Amino acid sequence: MSAPKKTEEFPLREARQIVKDLQTRNPVIYWVDFLVSITVGWSAVAVAALSPVFSVVQIAALAVATVAMYRAVLFIHELSHMRRGTFKLFRLVWNILCGLPLQVPSFTYAGVHIDHHKPQIYGTKEDGEYLPIGIEPPWKLLLFIAASVFPPFVLAFRFIVITPLSYLHPKFRAWVWRHASSLTVDLMYARPESTKQNDRTWRLQEFGAFLYGASALTAWYLGYLPGAFLVVWYIVTGLVLLLNTVRTFVAHAYKNPGDKRMTRSEEFFDSIDVPGNSFISSLWAPVGLRFHATHHLFPSMPYHNLGKARRKLIAELEDNEPYLRSTRKNLFSALARMIREARDAQRAQKAATTEENTPNSAAV
Repeated sequence: MSAPKKTEEFPLREARQIVKDLQTRNPVIYWVDFLVSITVGWSAVAVAALSPVFSVVQIAALAVATVAMYRAVLFIHELSHMRRGTFKLFRLVWNILCGLPLQVPSFTYAGVHIDHHKPQIYGTKEDGEYLPIGIEPPWKLLLFIAASVFPPFVLAFRFIVITPLSYLHPKFRAWVWRHASSLTVDLMYARPESTKQNDRTWRLQEFGAFLYGASALTAWYLGYLPGAFLVVWYIVTGLVLLLNTVRTFVAHAYKNPGDKRMTRSEEFFDSIDVPGNSFISSLWAPVGLRFHATHHLFPSMPYHNLGKARRKLIAELEDNEPYLRSTRKNLFSALARMIREARDAQRAQKAATTEENTPNSAAV
């Protein structure tokens, strides 16, 4: 693989000029896309819960529910990039229909994700969405993917049990905010107080998630809610988180050890677009997230314009080679390349360590 070019060679100013007319969000697209996704998702959940166990209908319903709910959930990414005070009704409806019942209210991502886009934080140890897995043993990547089956329980425990307990002592509540209130890949991430400003309704959301979870368990205990519904909720939520984990790990190259800041161009070269097949790629990376490198160039651009931006940049950049360097053919090629490059990094590190520990023959 050729070495990355100097960051100043990427035509950031030219790229911004080309896509300057694609920064406006279309509310109709947001509402229709989300409402269709969440309606299909919950309908499929109900079908799966009421169908015979392991029947063809149940398996098909689980698949539909997972894809639809996954798309609905990932609007949390768009919410994190909307200016505070805008799309208020959309944010409220998203939380009521999706975020709270799935135990992922929008405050768990707002702020955390904005920090991920800050040049002084991206790729460093303060970035909760970044780990140097691109230069670490490949088994760590596989371990993170496998571990994604547990978070549904963790999320439910966080809001149903930890939320009321956190009110008992201010120090414990502060600990919960820092260590148990963020959707991140870095389990050691400590959330700063400043991120509370990105979603000021976080206390209401937190209590709302508790009410949803506690009410569901109470309804099940009293016999009003079939236990199959809770099982289906767990399976669908787990599959959604699994898909998102896989998507997250092909969103970047993850090659920065975390001890230095990266420039905006270095951030782009460390990010990945996987346009792939427009239908298949939209299933595992919906809401524009298959264009993740392009998104890191233009964080405020609405998801429905990222594909247009990519096409314009390829056609109109004077030299589009630097832009295309962050493109991968499909999901499998992106994963394979990450694993291969991680192995190469490990071999290089091992060779360097061996060389350092080998006595200089000339000095013997």
